[in-house]
Amino acid sequence: MSTADILSEDEQLVVRTVRDFVDRSVKPVVRELEHSDTYPEALIEQMKRLGVFGLAIPAEYGGTPVSMPCYVLVTEELSRGWMSLAGAMGGHTVVAKLLLHFGTREQRRRWLPKLATGEVRATMALTEPGGGSDLRAMRTVARRTTDADRHADAEGYVVDGSKTWITNSRRSGLIALLCKTDPAAVPAHKGMSILLVEHGPGLTVSRDLPKLGYKGVESCELSFDGYRAPSDALLGGVEGQGFAQMMKGLETGRLQVAARALGVGRAAFEDSLAYARRRESFGRPIWKHQSIGNYLADMATSLTAARQLTLYAAREAEAGRRVDMEAGMAKLFASETAMKIALDAVRIHGGYGYSTEFDVERYFRDAPLMIVGEGTNEIQRNVIAKQLVERGGLDG
Repeated sequence: MSTADILSEDEQLVVRTVRDFVDRSVKPVVRELEHSDTYPEALIEQMKRLGVFGLAIPAEYGGTPVSMPCYVLVTEELSRGWMSLAGAMGGHTVVAKLLLHFGTREQRRRWLPKLATGEVRATMALTEPGGGSDLRAMRTVARRTTDADRHADAEGYVVDGSKTWITNSRRSGLIALLCKTDPAAVPAHKGMSILLVEHGPGLTVSRDLPKLGYKGVESCELSFDGYRAPSDALLGGVEGQGFAQMMKGLETGRLQVAARALGVGRAAFEDSLAYARRRESFGRPIWKHQSIGNYLADMATSLTAARQLTLYAAREAEAGRRVDMEAGMAKLFASETAMKIALDAVRIHGGYGYSTEFDVERYFRDAPLMIVGEGTNEIQRNVIAKQLVERGGLDG
């Protein structure tokens, strides 16, 4: 399916502009930045000027809104150049949508214009040490301040707890923190809320976690120790809505991760095809050897299937329908596809695929993130199975 069939002319231009940015500005420098684990400050600034951080924000707040299929294809292009760049805008987009769908008028007016330009970048904080995907078991608590709090100069919350694997948390000016405002609530998710927190006393970004791949952007541990948040930091102004709000946000997050996987898989496939056409063995290009040709055929087929599944989920989301199952399917299939394509790319490149002088080894290190990120694939299968039963099948 051509992008002309699903995108307007303006959105096709957006995708082409990002593609040109990747080819012109990202690919020439990505290997050096990635291997030195250097934060891509200049590339982030260019992304701001291109409007990448405002793609989910309405024009009234200064954004350049695009459809979900367009957003998916922009994410794919960024990941084709360097998956870390797509990660730099992933959580940001989820927080923008949380504000758009659930924020109060004052919260939208305060934050969305700054998020649209990238002046303030946002991230979300869910995962806790030892908790993983089990959000109901979280221990981060925000309790209401009372008259007994002698140091409280305004009504609000005192937050204690910790989060881990929080991408962009050192450089983000806004963090959507999922926490418990009613630890005694039954069921547990009814006691969860989202606080819009900023850096300040009581919040420590303790360290950048060392990673196999996903270099350049930081993933950190956060510690909240007596952190004070004002009452108007509560997303939507009503407690107990956080779990449902975040689950809706994760539909976008999982589509974004699926699109990242498409970009990594596509880059690995394109490099493999080019290499197989120019590399010769036994007097002919290696793509003519059946084993290599079969790899290329399977890579192209599975990548095309993953893209169509992801775009299907994106179109359903754009239509306003619930897509937790569809986004889970897209994330599951696209991430597993990217991992296999990255491994097959190493096989095709032979010894060069293991060399840091070729990009293939980077794809192989980046691909696993999409399998475990934004809810592991094991969790995705649980979500899909549950939805199949509740809906009465695929067509329910």
